[in-house]
Amino acid sequence: MSTPVRSAGLAATFRTRWLTALVGLALLGPLLAAAPAAAQTAQRQPSPRGALLYFHYPLDGLRVPERFTVRMGLKEMGIAPAGIDKPLTGHHHLLIDVEPPPTDQPIPADYNHIHLGNGQTEVVVTLPKGTHTLQLLLGDHLHTPHQPPVMSQKITVYVR
Repeated sequence: MSTPVRSAGLAATFRTRWLTALVGLALLGPLLAAAPAAAQTAQRQPSPRGALLYFHYPLDGLRVPERFTVRMGLKEMGIAPAGIDKPLTGHHHLLIDVEPPPTDQPIPADYNHIHLGNGQTEVVVTLPKGTHTLQLLLGDHLHTPHQPPVMSQKITVYVR
């Protein structure tokens, strides 16, 4: 008879600890969620005055085929792959048909935010026929824009 009582006691203790942990997480959750954002803001890498990010190709207003190569240029800073924390360096992000994301948060990774995290300075893209906007944004080792952000002018291309 002692075994069933003991098992029930262990199960009750486990449930109590589990519920206590869940309540603790519920209470700490908002604090924990805010901490990385605050830490991320504090860790933004500086960019030098005069840093310039630009398109070698295509240029604004150009008509391009559905599949074309985007070539990027950068002055006053260097290129380093994502994950490499080296001052005054970053890696390219190609923004397609979107506004720039918040500069105090990591740049999203999706169809409209192309990460070139290996340090590439060109990428082949395929876009449907029509009008598209392109913009470049430099991200640091954590994919977060520098302070101040290093961003190209937004250009428009016409896919034929």
